[in-house]
This record gives sequence, structure tokens and C-alpha cells, in this order.
Amino acid sequence: MGVALSRGFFVGHSPLVPGTAGTLAAIPLYLLLALWTGWIGYGICTLVVIAVAVWSSGIAARALSQVDPRSVIIDEVAGFLVTMAGHPLSWKMVVAGFFLFRLFDVWKPPPLRRLEKLHGGLGIVADDLGAGVYANLCLVLGAWWFNRFF
Repeated sequence: MGVALSRGFFVGHSPLVPGTAGTLAAIPLYLLLALWTGWIGYGICTLVVIAVAVWSSGIAARALSQVDPRSVIIDEVAGFLVTMAGHPLSWKMVVAGFFLFRLFDVWKPPPLRRLEKLHGGLGIVADDLGAGVYANLCLVLGAWWFNRFF
């Protein structure tokens, strides 16, 4: 069950870009949480997803004998939820959050690359959480800049 969960069931089997597929798969979950929970509920659900991501990613890494299996996409789900935390629900924010999260997840500016060196599920998930924080901050700055000058 842990391996299937970490792969988003079948999403992680995307032949080309499983990380991008995992981020796309996170959008409906984000929309559900944004529409049906307040900010406290969103935060609690995000923490639960992070905990499940660390747990299931660790199981998958052991089961597949890989440090960071490409098919594990639950870390992208957790990272995208961090990206969108605290932002208003709008298609522009979702699109900007998607692209910013993918940018930071692929680029891994310092110190994100070092977070991958953590052991087990924590190492798999931590860099995505960091990418989510970077993307979230960019959304905050972008919204501030746009509202100030336009």
C-alpha cells in the first residue's frame, strides 16, 4: 500500500515526466482543500499529506532499492500544497504556482540539493517542500508587486 500511495497509484508510472504528472495530480486535491477547508483545515491536511509522503516514500525507496525512485510522486503533491498555502483560489495563482514549483523542483537552488541527502522518505520529500516554500514566496512577492504597480 505504501508504494502505491507514494506513486499516486498510477500517476507515478507516467512514461515521460512523472514529477510534472504528480504536480498536475495535486491540483484537484488543492482545489478540494481550498474550496472545502479554511486555512486551519488546509494546514492540517497539508501536514497530514507531508507525513504520509515521508512515510510512503521511505517504504517505496526500500521496496524498490532506490534512493529516490522516479515513480514516487507524492513528494510533488506535498510540495505543491506548500506552494499554494495561504494564496487565494484563482486559476492564475494555480498556473503560476504550478510553473514556479516545477521550476524550483527541477532547478533545486541552494540549499535544496543538500536536502536530498537526508535519509529515507525525509530526503525524498524535503527538497520538494523547500521548492514549495521558494515557489510560495515568489507568489507572495509577485502578488505584492502586481498589486502595487498595477
